[in-house]
Amino acid sequence: MSKLLFIQYRPIGAIMNGGDQCTKRNYDMLCRVLGNENVDIYYIHQEVEHSPLWVYAKGMCYMPFGYFLGMTPRRLQSLVRLAEAYDYVFIDRSVFGIVAKELKKNGYKGRIITHFHNVETLYFAAKISAGIPLRKVLIHCADVNDEAACRYSDNIVVLNNRDVEALKERYTLPRVVEIPITLNDTFKAIDDKTDHLSVVRQQPLCVFLGSYFQPNNEGILWFVHEVLPHVNIRMQIVGKNMAQLKQEHKELQDIEVISDAPDLTPYLIDADIMILPIFAGSGMKVKTCESLMYGKNIIGTAEAFEGYKLDYERVGGRCATAEEFRQAIHRIVEQSWPRFNDYSRQTYLAHYSPQALELQWKEVVRH
Repeated sequence: MSKLLFIQYRPIGAIMNGGDQCTKRNYDMLCRVLGNENVDIYYIHQEVEHSPLWVYAKGMCYMPFGYFLGMTPRRLQSLVRLAEAYDYVFIDRSVFGIVAKELKKNGYKGRIITHFHNVETLYFAAKISAGIPLRKVLIHCADVNDEAACRYSDNIVVLNNRDVEALKERYTLPRVVEIPITLNDTFKAIDDKTDHLSVVRQQPLCVFLGSYFQPNNEGILWFVHEVLPHVNIRMQIVGKNMAQLKQEHKELQDIEVISDAPDLTPYLIDADIMILPIFAGSGMKVKTCESLMYGKNIIGTAEAFEGYKLDYERVGGRCATAEEFRQAIHRIVEQSWPRFNDYSRQTYLAHYSPQALELQWKEVVRH
């Protein structure tokens, strides 16, 4: 049986962000296709969470030469030697595209597959504020690695067609496989029929799900300023490090913020409506998939639904303005929508569950 080396940024902690969930999905699907015993992990960065400052300082010294944080010339050479024992190398993020380049230069005979969580050059340009020191260095490092991933990989895997088109504008592409986000099904069927059929409350609980991250922060602050004063809702903000956002913005003091919850399930289940006001980004939004999995009513922007194929009116609404968000919330309440949206749940099962996309993952390692 073929052996695969899965190159991962770092071990995943107890609280996962969207990128961690995508990494876990990639690993789980490759184990599903090849067998757990045939997939080994190599961590670029050994620490689960933040490292000492000297580690970051050392990493920054290498970044002008295309080494993303945690990668070093010595580590790269050890990876090249390790890879000789494997039929496949799967690079989980294109910020480590330099690995593909070095493998090819050293005559690696197996197949190199790189997964683009985003077009990282565009992702970091959106993520890092203009005033941040070394912003240009970090974006340049991402660009060097994106380009290397495209030039030296045998396959690349992307989440949606938008990323394919963005990559085409910048680089020459190898074989591309487009596989949308999937999540392992953690939803437990509702046994209580009355709960299953209960309607959205007159003062609905609207939940924003997302970690402390610039596009998330900008989106939820926009909603709080532009929409919240004009609707009768309860609001929850749930996500990793979101206590920091509350500390920074006094307008959030009266809003319930749940930071670093180890389990998001209670908040997903209790929500009447998931609110996803995201205006910038790349790839696909994992929070949208989670919301579909749990059968939620979802109101979001075009960015929140990027890469998803569904009927926006049946799931809740796709909105571009504050007035459209307000109208979508009112429509769901006034029409007494069920709190459990069966269309959302069925969309997840049909298109974004592991079973739905297993054949596509088999194609990734077949060619």
